[in-house]
Amino acid sequence: MTIDARAPQLETRVPTEDTVVSLPSKLTAEDPFEPLSVGAMVDRVAGMAVEKAAHPWAFFMRSLVGGAMVAFGALLALVVSTGVKTPGVASLLMGLAFGMSFVLILVSGTSLITADMAAGLLAVLKRGMSLGAYAFLIVVGLIGNILGAFVFVTICGAAGGPYLGAFAERAATVGALKAGQPFWTALLLAVVCTWFLQTAMCMFFKARSDVARMAFAFYGPFAFVIGGTQHVIANVGFLGLPLLLNLFHPGAPRAGISWGFGHDGLLTNIGITTVGNFIGGTLFVALPFWIIARLQRRQI
Repeated sequence: MTIDARAPQLETRVPTEDTVVSLPSKLTAEDPFEPLSVGAMVDRVAGMAVEKAAHPWAFFMRSLVGGAMVAFGALLALVVSTGVKTPGVASLLMGLAFGMSFVLILVSGTSLITADMAAGLLAVLKRGMSLGAYAFLIVVGLIGNILGAFVFVTICGAAGGPYLGAFAERAATVGALKAGQPFWTALLLAVVCTWFLQTAMCMFFKARSDVARMAFAFYGPFAFVIGGTQHVIANVGFLGLPLLLNLFHPGAPRAGISWGFGHDGLLTNIGITTVGNFIGGTLFVALPFWIIARLQRRQI
């Protein structure tokens, strides 16, 4: 993903409804490090979704890699928090270790389904994408991310080694905590997760400097992990690791987590968190930013 950080040139054409309005004419130049307007940010995020939908096979591969990066973040979060007895410190360490995963995804141009949920809705609202194309983007992105995450945790589970013993106990504890939450708790925590995460994604596209982009990309996953929220692809890592460690190494604990649709099932958690993540990324991030951009343009 390449983001042009050059300052846009002022134009004299009459702005239309979907045109990003220039700064007042008394300013002769824009600061190249000044954040973009909300309207320009919305345009960029929506354009990202349109570009992904135009190249479905490339998008699928990007989703595979993105899922693996998220699972890698989950692994690192468990590693650094193993043996830490103070809950707040353990959460802080998990967030610091996990945060780089979203930086890798956004900077490398790979894909994460929760970001595509918000970006795709903006593209639909701007009439750059049909509802059918949006549904395709969600389905392909979700499948790709889940498969990519599973490939990564399967390799780690088969490897065993440093991921047994105390690490396996920590993984089982975290996985059981996420899988065992009541329906409404898990759903609402999933809403909060993408409220954090996709706001950070939008700020990534609003920023002009590389340092600011990376800071926003880091803070989103850092915040949702230390907040104890639920993310569908991260949970494939957090629940999948104890399940696969137990599959390859039967002595490793799994703390009652199951594969199916039971109360502590992985598939149940995927279903609930997908819905919650969708609500958080669309109704609480994409829609408000789109409304703000429309209102600002009408006032010019």
